[in-house]
Amino acid sequence: TFWLTGANRYAEPGQSFHNSISADQVAAAHLGKDTRFASIQLNSPDVGNSGHGPGLSLAWDMRGKPVAGLENPVQAFHRMFSNETTPLSERQAMLAQRRSVLDAVLTDASDLQRGLTRNDTDKLDEYFQSIRDIEVRLGKDEQWLTVPKEKPSLSEPKEGLAGKDEIKVMYDIIVAALQTDTTRVLTYRQPVGTLLQSLNLKVAPHDMSHYSVGPRMEASQKRDATQSELLAGLIDKLKDVKEADGRSLFDHTCLAYGSNIRTVHYLDNCPTLLAGGGANLKLGHHIVLPKDTPLANVWLTMLHGIGVTAERHGDSTGLVKELTA
Repeated sequence: TFWLTGANRYAEPGQSFHNSISADQVAAAHLGKDTRFASIQLNSPDVGNSGHGPGLSLAWDMRGKPVAGLENPVQAFHRMFSNETTPLSERQAMLAQRRSVLDAVLTDASDLQRGLTRNDTDKLDEYFQSIRDIEVRLGKDEQWLTVPKEKPSLSEPKEGLAGKDEIKVMYDIIVAALQTDTTRVLTYRQPVGTLLQSLNLKVAPHDMSHYSVGPRMEASQKRDATQSELLAGLIDKLKDVKEADGRSLFDHTCLAYGSNIRTVHYLDNCPTLLAGGGANLKLGHHIVLPKDTPLANVWLTMLHGIGVTAERHGDSTGLVKELTA
């Protein structure tokens, strides 16, 4: 929930839950202007019961609201690479209708502003921001309406993939999305329960993190080893794709992999791995940062590396000089 945001769960008085924008969405605002999709969120159907928190993906928008994710490889493939079968004139008419409805909603909302209390005004401002978000998406749809989608080098995935097989194919889709410049920002919240099932591990996802020496620890270690092998496969695929400048796609990619929790319910010393040359970071070594260094410092350093000169992100207190090339 807070892995990419660095938000304080109880930061807003009177609210039991409040988040802020995630680092990927900050990056998307900078990198997503020239691509069909500013960002893509990949998810899995089983994560809702896996202790990942109340979000719909790893991404949170500028209001701290969850951004929905694509829940399986087939859905993700068609969203990014399948061209529309609806005639262009009909799609143009549908966009025009959505614009008309949006204008009417905006007019009605503006009429409500008079005489509202402060709390009501804050809620209405949130509503206006939602409308602005829809306007941006409509503008994006109109911009790319007549541009055919790029054809990837992979075939349509099989239905019903889960666990290890799902992750493999999602990684293929991520590589294809970056290779075709369909988007430059992706997040993937991976399955936990189905991954354990595909490894024949009969341990509940939540129980696995509450381990001591025994079956739970063994399950955790096997899960970690499998995820590491899959991640290495993704990195190899990124290295195999050659770009026009002679370098690899990996050299142009900034990859972060990790978890928002260490073990049990401990939020300190969260495992975090960075790779790729896309953010001009000093990589290839193990960094042990001073105690209580916010993870958001890492995200802020990465954002600076891709050209986003934000003063802070979440609860950040500065840049990580050990990462700065």
